[in-house]
Amino acid sequence: MASLVGRFIRSILVCTALFALVSPSPSEAAPYAAIVMDARTGEELWSQNADARLHPASLTKMMTLYITFQELQSGRMTLDTEVVVSKNAAAQPPSRLGLKPGQRIKVRYLIRAAAIKSANDAASALGDHIGGSEAAFAERMTRTARALGMRNTTFKNANGLTAAGHLSSARDMNLLGRHLFYDFPQFYNIFSRRTADAGMAKVTNTNSRFLDGYEGADGIKTGYTVAAGFNLTASARRGDKRLIATVFGGTSTAQRNGKMVEVMNKGFGLARERVREKPPAAAPIPEKSAPIPRSDIEALVAEAAATEIPAAAKTIRVSGEVTSSPRPRSRPAAAPAEAVMLAEAVPVVPDALSAAIAEGVESALAEAVAEPPPANSFEAQALALSAPPAAPRDEPAAPEAAPEAVTEAMLAEAPPADSLEAQAQALAGASGDSAPPPAPGSLEAQALALASGESTGAEARPSADASLATLRPRARPDLPAIAETPAPVQEEVQLAAVDPEPVLEMVAAASAEPVAPAGLALAPVPAAAETLTAAASEAPVERVAAATIAPELAEPVAPARKAPIFDSVELASASEPAGEELVVVSKSTAGGRAWGVSVGAYSSHYEAERALLKTGLAESATLDQGLRKVTQSKGKYRASFLGLTEEQAGLACRRLRARGMACEANGPA
Repeated sequence: MASLVGRFIRSILVCTALFALVSPSPSEAAPYAAIVMDARTGEELWSQNADARLHPASLTKMMTLYITFQELQSGRMTLDTEVVVSKNAAAQPPSRLGLKPGQRIKVRYLIRAAAIKSANDAASALGDHIGGSEAAFAERMTRTARALGMRNTTFKNANGLTAAGHLSSARDMNLLGRHLFYDFPQFYNIFSRRTADAGMAKVTNTNSRFLDGYEGADGIKTGYTVAAGFNLTASARRGDKRLIATVFGGTSTAQRNGKMVEVMNKGFGLARERVREKPPAAAPIPEKSAPIPRSDIEALVAEAAATEIPAAAKTIRVSGEVTSSPRPRSRPAAAPAEAVMLAEAVPVVPDALSAAIAEGVESALAEAVAEPPPANSFEAQALALSAPPAAPRDEPAAPEAAPEAVTEAMLAEAPPADSLEAQAQALAGASGDSAPPPAPGSLEAQALALASGESTGAEARPSADASLATLRPRARPDLPAIAETPAPVQEEVQLAAVDPEPVLEMVAAASAEPVAPAGLALAPVPAAAETLTAAASEAPVERVAAATIAPELAEPVAPARKAPIFDSVELASASEPAGEELVVVSKSTAGGRAWGVSVGAYSSHYEAERALLKTGLAESATLDQGLRKVTQSKGKYRASFLGLTEEQAGLACRRLRARGMACEANGPA
């Protein structure tokens, strides 16, 4: 029994001795340092030993998370990116999440474990994944610290465990905490969570006591090692004031929190009201595998010499070194000058013009290979009349035939009954021998010329008598009295002077059965409505009106035509029956697309454009044809889709409201 008691007492003494050796005595406690600054302006309000290079402990994880947020912002990594846990990360001592080598875990869970639980294995897993190794990531941490203005900081790992040369200061950690708040406000709330799901386990915040015990506290990070003591960087807001403070070298959690309360109270007492906010400039996001700047290399070498670390033990890897000089590829051979000139000379024919040319060629080919019309058809006669006469060569011109010879030739070979020649012969026979010759250039003269075999085209056949070529045609008689009368007055006088009865008699005479002369057979008369022309129907009316107004100045009126080539003239009644008034209706030619859809009002043009893009992607079926437009009114930017039909606008709003999105259909004003 006595031996058992003795063993128990010896065990207690050994444990006490070991605890005394491990725990730092008050004389060997970590140095104390503190600082508080106005987060709005970066102004230092109070400090003590703020620039001393001390061990930051787990405050290092703030820089690890800052670089992780940079990677998320650059798009090289997402919260759902799976990280393969390295052997180095899995071998880290507590506090830890319990990661295993080769395990896959999402970035979001590693961030929660590193920020809230302060897990060393989670922070190392992030560093090894981003930097490729612990040393490479530590170099990037140091470069980022220099970019943020942290002049007294050098990092050696991602979790803050004590290592040679891994040092910082209270001022530098305070600057880092301010940058976390301003540079990544979307992630800052992670530091104020009391608990969170880290994938493998539920983690609790190591800073819960200060967050719950100090009014306005909302972050940031705790840290502890034997060499560093109890450290804390905290943030708090009261009214318009926001402070960030850092305490190094606390002897316990309670003592450290008490010191932080004292520092914060001093800061709120010294901070000014209503100051202009001056956010700090964020550190630039480096390129992937960016080489270390020469200035940083020199600083690292000088720092290594100052901390009495052998220079040979520090390996600096410089990437981007040029090891070879490949020959550049030759330029492609230039095109010959002739080919360039030919390419410039040949114009580019538009598609529409090419199609029109092809269509014209096809129609010309079709017309060339088409069968000729029948000999006695109207198409054949039109082609014969439009064809130019053949030019005579050396043969002497035939003498003009006498009228008797022409008549005998016509009787010997009579034209078809429905042809234009038969109608011309009927017209010539109806006029009789006693009728005066028709005026030159009139329709009757052309018909007689056609019957006698002469040309009616614009180009006459060459005459056998060369002296006829020098004769000039007589001038057409004009009507000065009618020409001087203004057009509106002349119309009224003519309409008032025309008597409809003579016109009707002329129409009846023109439509009557013609009397054929002895020995001349006339062709059957076609229906008058089939051969009516506008020019023939207007000429008699004008001549009658002119004779009524000024008989002494009017032209001789030709006798009433009895040829069967004109229809009877139907005169409209002078007074039209009263009908409904003509109503002009204006109709939109936009296809009914006068509706629009408004998806809300926003405080900036960027937010309105973003809402239009988001809504267009969500409801592309109905809003794809709409025109996105942002209008400003009363300080607000209204986002709308225009150019929709009423059905499209209504359907789009119903679908958007079903998704919980704002929508308002606007019709035409």
